Amino acid sequence: MSSRSDQRKFFHLMLFVVTVVFGWILFPLFGAVFWGTILAVLFQPVQRRMLARMRGRPNLAALTTLALILLIVILPLTLVVGMLTQEISTALVRFKTDLPQLTVSFQQLLDRLPASVHRIMDLAGVQDVNAIQQRLGDGAAQIGRLVAVYLVSIGQNTAQLVVSFGVMLYLLFFLLRDGTVLGAMVRRALPLDERHKSQLIRQFTTVVRATVKGNIAVAVAQGVLGGFIFAVLGIQGYVLAAVVMAFLSLLPAVGAAVVWVPVGIWLLLAGHVWKAVILFAFCGTIVSLVDNVLRPILVGKDTKLPDWVVLISTLGGMSLLGLTGFVIGPLIAALFIASWNIYTRLRDDDDAADAG
Repeated sequence: MSSRSDQRKFFHLMLFVVTVVFGWILFPLFGAVFWGTILAVLFQPVQRRMLARMRGRPNLAALTTLALILLIVILPLTLVVGMLTQEISTALVRFKTDLPQLTVSFQQLLDRLPASVHRIMDLAGVQDVNAIQQRLGDGAAQIGRLVAVYLVSIGQNTAQLVVSFGVMLYLLFFLLRDGTVLGAMVRRALPLDERHKSQLIRQFTTVVRATVKGNIAVAVAQGVLGGFIFAVLGIQGYVLAAVVMAFLSLLPAVGAAVVWVPVGIWLLLAGHVWKAVILFAFCGTIVSLVDNVLRPILVGKDTKLPDWVVLISTLGGMSLLGLTGFVIGPLIAALFIASWNIYTRLRDDDDAADAG
């Protein structure tokens, strides 16, 4: 008969194997499961209020919270994606139409530059206007092909997207309804004392809420400021530009500059020098200041993570996992620091016990 120690080792091995296999099975639906969990954590306070208002009817409270999520999160995102797709196609057509005029404006700009600048441009090989026009045209065509491939890919994967979206909503309903019970089960399963359990769980929920809400606040601020200056300067499509800048501001250290830098260059080439100067000055200071100051305050303050950890973990997470990484990166960083703090505390306790 096997010893109790052997039984425990076998059980631990079996537990590890079935956990890994279960994660492997869920991996194709990773995005749906992840965002369902994130939304459940974010909207758990709303669910608690709904449950109190509806006198302890969890199903109705969860359905109401789910409807709110669809209304204030899912529906706006769907509309934004549709607007972006349409506007990108229109912008590409407009760019190809205006390219000859841009070339003429660029030549006029070159003619006004001093000789010293011309010598530098000769060394850089950017004096050939026809070559620049060809490169811009090729770039626009390449972007058009990428957009077309992306749209075809979306069309081909429509069924998978619908399934993932349905799984996310289905999972989200149960996580909202049973979140407290599931949280207690996870807490009880962690092989740590209560103090360390509380630290890890508190760190997890704090990082998720601070990261998502903080990044959304930065995105909204940059989008509003960018749309404002576009409107003041009379640039067409300022509403859509605001949405795109807000979306891209989720990328630290790059973000909204992907929009306003090309627009500023276009204004310069089109002969609107003062508009370009104002745009570069405003976006390079005010809009960039929002990202460099507000993001560390909103995200780093609540998570108690250093600014540089927030930045590199966000960039690393997004480079590996795309949009999902802007949550997972800081989350892993926070849990990494919390785990090492717990390990250090446990080791100090052991050393104190040995010394005693």
